[in-house]
Amino acid sequence: MPEPTYESTARELRTDRGVLRYHEFGAGPPLLLLHGSGPGVSGWQNFRGNLPALAEHFRCLVLEFPGFGVSDATGEHPMAAAAPAVPRFLDGLGLSRVDVVGNSMGGIVATRTAIDCPERIGALVTVGGMGRNLFSPGPGEGINLLTEFAEEPTRERLVRWLNSMVHDRSLITEELVEQRWRLATAPESLASARAMYGREALAARAAAASASGEPPTWAVLDRVRARTLITWGRDDRVSPLDMAIVPMRTIPDVELHVFPDCGHWAMIERKQAWESAVLAFLTRPDGAA
Repeated sequence: MPEPTYESTARELRTDRGVLRYHEFGAGPPLLLLHGSGPGVSGWQNFRGNLPALAEHFRCLVLEFPGFGVSDATGEHPMAAAAPAVPRFLDGLGLSRVDVVGNSMGGIVATRTAIDCPERIGALVTVGGMGRNLFSPGPGEGINLLTEFAEEPTRERLVRWLNSMVHDRSLITEELVEQRWRLATAPESLASARAMYGREALAARAAAASASGEPPTWAVLDRVRARTLITWGRDDRVSPLDMAIVPMRTIPDVELHVFPDCGHWAMIERKQAWESAVLAFLTRPDGAA
């Protein structure tokens, strides 16, 4: 199988809420991959390195969420636009049921989809981010650095935030910084970062959540019916490991895999070990111990 490139895998799906852009690679049962948030983020940035291994078993579909500078924005808050994009995307491709991998915010979206549309999600894999702080202060260091960048975007602040995402800082190369800086400072991406992580935005979202009376996702994880694998970096400074305790204890059919010497990007920093754990889980017959 040839190595995936941006151009060879790029696809577009026209919907009634604008164009959803995605990457497709491999053949087999469909596997939906959902990216996280942050300056210059994209599905391609998150998962391109994992596609060769995953595509040996699956038709990989890397969705770009609306409002992050790749797919068309819907006019909604980026986090509000993300969850509805999933069933719209699946409907547009004629897919009734998929396995799904979600990184950070993408893991939260995947989990919400598994709760709200249980018939559409077969197996669920998350990478950090899901749950709530029990012992560590919240928000975590990485979120605070993200807020600083959103408030005043400088290259130095971007580098500080990127360094908080990993255990091994040698992964934060000049090439990566340049890619993220270019994407993060595009007008739509910068507006998205401010809408999600600016101080006023964070305060407004917390107030709205309190006023709604709706339970947070972490409080209804017992409703997840999908087989679930939670993957986490032991040294995650964005979503500290103690956040995994609630989902590990409340999701009915769940496993937890923790990677040592690893930060928030387990699928990048512990690439081969992460791919091995995820493929072992996804290719195991349903219900097998």
